[in-house]
Parts: sequence; C-alpha cells; structure tokens
Amino acid sequence: MYPYIHLHLGALQKDIPTFGLMLWIAAVVGGLVLERSFRRAKISADAMMIVLLTVLAGIIGAKLWHVIDTPSDFRSQGWSALWDTGGFAWFGGLVFGISALVIQGIRAKIGALRTLDLAAPAAALGYGIGRIGCFLSGDGCYGKPTDLPWGMAFPHGVEPVYVPVHPTPLYELACGLIIGLWLWYRAGKPRPTGSILGEYLVLTGLARFSVEFLRRNPHVLWGMSNAQVAALGCVAAGIVLLLWAGKRSTVPVERSAMAIEKPA
Repeated sequence: MYPYIHLHLGALQKDIPTFGLMLWIAAVVGGLVLERSFRRAKISADAMMIVLLTVLAGIIGAKLWHVIDTPSDFRSQGWSALWDTGGFAWFGGLVFGISALVIQGIRAKIGALRTLDLAAPAAALGYGIGRIGCFLSGDGCYGKPTDLPWGMAFPHGVEPVYVPVHPTPLYELACGLIIGLWLWYRAGKPRPTGSILGEYLVLTGLARFSVEFLRRNPHVLWGMSNAQVAALGCVAAGIVLLLWAGKRSTVPVERSAMAIEKPA
C-alpha cells in the first residue's frame, strides 16, 4: 500500500497523501465530464468551479457525518478528528455535494434538477476514481476477511490489516465506472428532467447497499449498517423521482435555461 507518495523536485521534497491525490484527480475528471455535459446541452457555465465547490462541500459533509456517526473517534481524538485524513462517510458527502450542486444550479439559472441530471455521470465516475485513493492508502474502508483469490492484506495501510480481506474500494471503483458510463449514455438521449438523477440515486444506492454486506461496518438497524439504511433511502428517493419524471414531458438534450447559440 502507498498511503503517501514522496515528491522530489529539486529542493522540494514532500510526502503527498495518495487519498488527497486521487481526490484531486477525481475532481478534475468530474469537471471534464461535467464540462462535456454542459457542452452537449449547449450550456454556458463554469463546470470546473461548480465541481470544485461541490467537492469541497462533499469533503466537509463526509467528514462531519463520519464524526457524528462515529462519536468514539471524536472522544478519543478531540477536534483533531475533523482534520484526520481517514474517516469519510459516503452519505454525508452525497448530501452536502447534492446541496452544493442545487444551490449553484439555481444561481446559474440552469435549474436544480437539470443541474443534478447533468452532474450525475460526473459524480458516479468521480466517486469511483476517488475510491482508488482509499484503496492505495488502506484507510480502513476495506471489507471482511475472505479466502477468495483476490483477497488482499493491508499491512502498511493507515489502518493495517494482516489477513486477506475484500478490496471493497475496487468493487466500488468498478460500480462507479459502470454507473457513470451508463448514465452518460442515457443522458445523451431526450429524457424528462429528473430522470437521470433518479437513475443515479437508484443505481448508486443499490451498489452501496450490496457492497456493505462485505464491509466491516457495525449494524445499527434490522441487521443493516448505517450506510445501508442511507442507501435504501437513496433508492427510495430515486424511485419516487423516476415515477414523478415519467409523468413529465421529455426535455431535448440541448434545451436549457442557459443554452446559448453562437451567431453565424
């Protein structure tokens, strides 16, 4: 495992956390995908700035939710738990990230749901890439012990484990890439506003719910982990949104309040 990458550029020597590096790469990829989504819809907006603010909001939300969900960390570490490079909750990042997108979409006069539809493929792909950082750093989000041939130990991780376990970050990487590519394909065709977001919530929720069976998280309700309860909430919200969107007229791909046409 590689929790840190040593950067050596002349007199500059610095250890860079692999989690932070992959988070930055995920943000860049997400920004590029969102920019392509805007371009395909003929929307004039700063995709990179939108992604940057969304990522920052997601990081804050993920950390706050983890501290609330795991108060033992706060009791043992105090306020330093907020700055620890480990411990980020998927649901907190999702809620804060969506909230940031909604606010920016309204301010840019794109529309809240329209913005979320456009950002869904970027969010799925970015999330999957970000999980590579969890895998490389060995931050403890891997799974239960396994005898499967692809089981891996993380003896040098941030949270070491010395027996083969499920490399669940790689499972989530695969899910993120598949979901992101599927949503990109679907968004390229005329869809009612809100339908792509609905699919994103359903698919992402089902993926996280399934992976949680292999994770080490404690069960909190009816044999489910906190993340599974949140994932079911995402699935339910996605189904409601799909049913609602299905009753609305289809919106052409290029239509938007911010659509621009260059003069001939």
